[in-house]
Amino acid sequence: MTRNIELELSSLLPDIPSDTDRCIARLQSLLSSRAGVHAVEVVEGSNSAPAQLAISYDPDRLTIARIRELAHVAGAEISGRYGHVVWQTEGINSVRRAQTVADLVARESGVLEANADASGKLVAEFDRRRTDETAIANALQELGVSIKADKIAANARDAEEHRHDDKDHSGHSHGGIFGANTELFFSLASGAFLAIGFGIEKLWDGHPVWLPFACYIAAYFFGGFFTLREAWDNLRLRRFEIDSLMLVAAAGAAFLGEWAEGALLLFLFSFGHALEHYAMGRAKKAIEALAELAPDTARVKRGTDVVEIPVEELALGDVVIVRPNERLPADGFILDGVSAINQAPVTGESVPVDKSAVSDVASARANPDNLADDNRVFAGTINGSGALEVEVTRRSSDTTLAKVVQMVSEAEAQQSPTQRFTQRFERIFVPAVLALAGLLLFAWVVIDEPFRDSFYRAMAVLVAASPCALAIATPSAVLSGVARAARSGILVKGGAPLEDLGALKAIAFDKTGTLTEGEPRITDVQPAQGVSENELLAIASAAENLSDHPLAQAIVRDGKQRLGDENLPEATNLESFTGKGITALVDGERVWIGKLEMFGQDGVPALSAELSDAIESMRERGRTTMGVRSETRDLGAIGLLDTPRAAAKATLEALRGLGITRMIMISGDDQRVADAVGKEVGLDEAWGNLMPDDKVKAIRNLAGQDKVAMVGDGVNDAPAMANATVGIAMGAAGSDVALETADVALMADDLARLPFAVDLSRQTRSIIRQNMIVSLGIVVVLIPATIFGLGIGPAVAVHEGSTLIVVANALRLLAYKEKGSTKDIAEKPV
Repeated sequence: MTRNIELELSSLLPDIPSDTDRCIARLQSLLSSRAGVHAVEVVEGSNSAPAQLAISYDPDRLTIARIRELAHVAGAEISGRYGHVVWQTEGINSVRRAQTVADLVARESGVLEANADASGKLVAEFDRRRTDETAIANALQELGVSIKADKIAANARDAEEHRHDDKDHSGHSHGGIFGANTELFFSLASGAFLAIGFGIEKLWDGHPVWLPFACYIAAYFFGGFFTLREAWDNLRLRRFEIDSLMLVAAAGAAFLGEWAEGALLLFLFSFGHALEHYAMGRAKKAIEALAELAPDTARVKRGTDVVEIPVEELALGDVVIVRPNERLPADGFILDGVSAINQAPVTGESVPVDKSAVSDVASARANPDNLADDNRVFAGTINGSGALEVEVTRRSSDTTLAKVVQMVSEAEAQQSPTQRFTQRFERIFVPAVLALAGLLLFAWVVIDEPFRDSFYRAMAVLVAASPCALAIATPSAVLSGVARAARSGILVKGGAPLEDLGALKAIAFDKTGTLTEGEPRITDVQPAQGVSENELLAIASAAENLSDHPLAQAIVRDGKQRLGDENLPEATNLESFTGKGITALVDGERVWIGKLEMFGQDGVPALSAELSDAIESMRERGRTTMGVRSETRDLGAIGLLDTPRAAAKATLEALRGLGITRMIMISGDDQRVADAVGKEVGLDEAWGNLMPDDKVKAIRNLAGQDKVAMVGDGVNDAPAMANATVGIAMGAAGSDVALETADVALMADDLARLPFAVDLSRQTRSIIRQNMIVSLGIVVVLIPATIFGLGIGPAVAVHEGSTLIVVANALRLLAYKEKGSTKDIAEKPV
């Protein structure tokens, strides 16, 4: 005999930063090893239900009390041993630096895992028996990385427990003694000392010999400070990268006595990096600005009083007061008031959305994930002219805005195919450059020239061949593209989906709620002989009231409306036939409701020929049909119609104009219904009668032919979306499942945003290609130029200039504007 118990995961492991942390697997393993425990599984949570640990056990060997005790003891043991830090840092300015810092932290004794991204977020897991947070912070300080407390870190779960003041963990980061611009000031100081030394040397005839040399040494110090640190960190990891090449070239120039050229190299290299970090910082600030949308405080009702508290202290069920023209402090539903809310900061919608109070407060509290759009509000959006009372349904760290900020911040770490290619290329190219420089050192053996000239040429080639622009070409474009998309209410989870979206030739759409309004209406009611229309609707509504399927909800809604004040009979014991229909007991009698194909199979009584003909007639007119039968007689048939979205046809035309050559609808509805909708909106193909497994197979077949996107709601369509090249969820705001499962999430339930997403992606791919051409082209030109005599100074000037061109080109995406019909569709209200 087996019994099951579910325990809230957060009560067993209160300090884990996410529901995918490795401590969960440790807890599962520890409990599974106990005698009498059969299985331990994690049940994913949602807004209304936190994640649970489901334990299957033998009640003859273990009691519920003993299971609870074992689980809490095991959780305490794991929490006591394994710690986590989630810190926002200063001093991590690029993907390359993030990887270096994460790898070096992971090498520290007791650190089990460390990950960092270019936004500065660092997550580490450690063994408390071997190290602690202070030791990890000290290790970061030695790497020139400091910890800061800011709003983005606060958005990560449990980050409040790990906040540290900058003054306690200061270090020589890029934020250093002059703040975020320390590297820029150091590079300018390098340039100043270089200019002074060069001026003294050329313009002052009787200058002391040591004075220009001292200026060049100072220029070396300030110009090489950050470069040396990065090169040293890479050498500790046995990496030889771009910074190392530059240092070798500068050292070589000093060896030849060319102090001025070496100082120029380090000045331009450090100045280029400082400007690169500044430019990349602009893209990151576009992301970080999202975190600033939500206010810091909220006015909350406490009995008859209204008090102002920090948003971090808001609890589920609190009632906040929102005045006209204020930003909303939390996700929730409206208890009182009417207003038009500007949701553009979260969903990208161009016009304010009318909002009103819920009609059933108890139902809203019980199912906050299923609230109607006109009752739901989001943190960071802007209230209109009406005062509102809003009940909080999400903590500040779990709001839709917080999740978007977190996911967008992490997106840069998700590498694109081009970025992976450039990294593989660099691993081969850098050693090849060193080998070439090594050969050029011995050019004096082959040609008649001094060793000094051969050495100088080799150092110039090192500078020319350093692929700095190549390294930044893709990350800068990806970060800018992701930030621009987020500003328009489109969440793109990294470089891979951003590039793939722009390479699409085919898109598959779910029908219900994607191409159609998702709110089917009863259009036909056909009672069987001897059955009244009210009796048919009452029985069908009672049974379907137990189901949460969209068609069931439509039957219940319209059925109750037609029945008026008539009470529904009692229904119990719902069972569902996936993709076909349901059965339930209505007033003690078994009733089946579903597609025509369900009847006459698997023990379900067949429908009469007369009723089957009536259903076929409805189908011919494009209706979605439901047959209804009890154990003893036919009850009738109901036809429903789901109307296409107003923007569907124009959206498909815009996508075709962007180069999408094949658009398919996949639906579980009858083929004739699918054909009717497909014809009306202008699809290339419409595939009906598909079960959920059939949809997955269809997407797999399409993906095998070409890159394909699957557009749906991210919930019912999650399996099909997971098998597509790019999964696109619509209406993801407020839906944790859609945010988690989609590669691209359209926060607004607006199909017209899709062309803009595709267009932005194509523009991003174009800019990445341009950057690759510039970066590789400069290297191809400079290498032979330096071999045939171009000096180190001009080489480094052109080299760093190409890096800045690449970054500036990528930043154009931040100002990218929609154009033509795409803009018209995306910005006009539907």
